[in-house]
Amino acid sequence: MKITFIPLVLAGALPACQQSRPDSPEEMKAVILAYFDCVSRKDFARMKTLTTPEFVIFENGKIINNDGLIDIIKASPITKATYSFEDFRVSVDDNSGSLVYFNHGEFVTKDASTLTRDWLESAIFKKVGGEWKLDFVHSTVKK
Repeated sequence: MKITFIPLVLAGALPACQQSRPDSPEEMKAVILAYFDCVSRKDFARMKTLTTPEFVIFENGKIINNDGLIDIIKASPITKATYSFEDFRVSVDDNSGSLVYFNHGEFVTKDASTLTRDWLESAIFKKVGGEWKLDFVHSTVKK
């Protein structure tokens, strides 16, 4: 009976000893990349699925939520936007995380003129229902 009991105890203890998979910084990077891809494609419904309900951006001295950003995009003369990112620095724990990165944007307007911008940005993420959601972005034009 003891021989049977020991394997059963060990089998029952294994799940408790296994650590859950740590969150990957790549998961948060994927969210920020997807968010800006949605901005580029004007996929406003998907943008909202990637953020918390409290999501805001601090940019140019303004506080902008998703609906405000969507209004800005709709009114913009920009017809094409392409974003690229570099130098990600990541911090992550169980339910929150942050990214610091450089964002480069290239834009084409209705009159076919081009414009580029570079930003220093930081983003804060929260885990909601087991998924990373973008909660806050602070964006400053790089000089």
